[in-house]
Amino acid sequence: MSVVSAIIGTAERVPLPDVVIRAAIQRLCSRMATRLSGLGLGDDAAFAGRMMLRPIAEGAAAGHDEVPAAFFADLLGPNRKFSSCFYKTDATSLREAEEEALRQTVEHAGLTDGQAILELGCGWGSLSLWMARQFPHATVTAVAASQAQRASVEEEARRRGLLNLRVVTADMNVFAPDGQFDRIVSVEMFERMSNWRKLMTRVRSWLAPEGRFFMHVVTHRSGSHLPDPADRDDWIAQYVYTGGLMPSHHLVRQFDDIFAIEKEWCWSGTHYQRTANDWLANFDAHREAIEASLHGVHGEETALWMRRWRWFLLATSGLFGYADGTEWGVSHYRMMAAE
Repeated sequence: MSVVSAIIGTAERVPLPDVVIRAAIQRLCSRMATRLSGLGLGDDAAFAGRMMLRPIAEGAAAGHDEVPAAFFADLLGPNRKFSSCFYKTDATSLREAEEEALRQTVEHAGLTDGQAILELGCGWGSLSLWMARQFPHATVTAVAASQAQRASVEEEARRRGLLNLRVVTADMNVFAPDGQFDRIVSVEMFERMSNWRKLMTRVRSWLAPEGRFFMHVVTHRSGSHLPDPADRDDWIAQYVYTGGLMPSHHLVRQFDDIFAIEKEWCWSGTHYQRTANDWLANFDAHREAIEASLHGVHGEETALWMRRWRWFLLATSGLFGYADGTEWGVSHYRMMAAE
């Protein structure tokens, strides 16, 4: 038994100090970084080929989607952005980081008022609600992964008086929207999709002429990786990207016969590290309320799931903060249909 798996096994039974868990995460990240460091474009081509053998989506990525909205209201910032935020300065608050990330997303996607916009994987509605407010003459269609998400976003849209936002719940394996869109945007959903070629082909067919597809995805600098939840040493697979994948920054270029990259951006992993640390601070500050929310889902296993959520936050912080944010980070791509 390795040191990491021993720590995981112990932590399943009893709480461990954060310093012990962070040390185990650091060790795991070092091992992963070493393994991925030798990978390149040829490996991405092989990885993309293996993806073609899988369905578009293979189930929820980490069991997050049906956790009550109240839990995320306590955990996240005021915009309920369950994805990387962007910290302009050392003094930037979580609210400010949410808003800066949303502002950059709108800018990078090339959004303007009057467009027909589709968001794939809207989560708890941070971007969809932001777009609907910023662009009152646009029509925004948001695709939620769960009924809980849909109900929460719809309720918030009603509270804000946003009449230009429609929310649907759909399985991406069969989703087929009506009409075409000027912009299609996706924030941290494609990590949960297993067959990018099949989904991107569909996305292209949903775009209007001259339309653009924007994707925000977490990436490794050089190598694509399929986490293995059966590996007891792979804490990231078990608690961060269960059922998902970790693409390289260049993996999207394996699909350049479908989409051509018009412009791209990279965020340092330190932004996600700080995001996770702020979520962890909220988790600890609202511990009683969060425990009550989880009890409704997990019952007698609530204490275990409280620990697992802290592991998730610590692992997210450790992964993206590794090597000062130079190994794992966030990639933005604005794409147009390939000729």
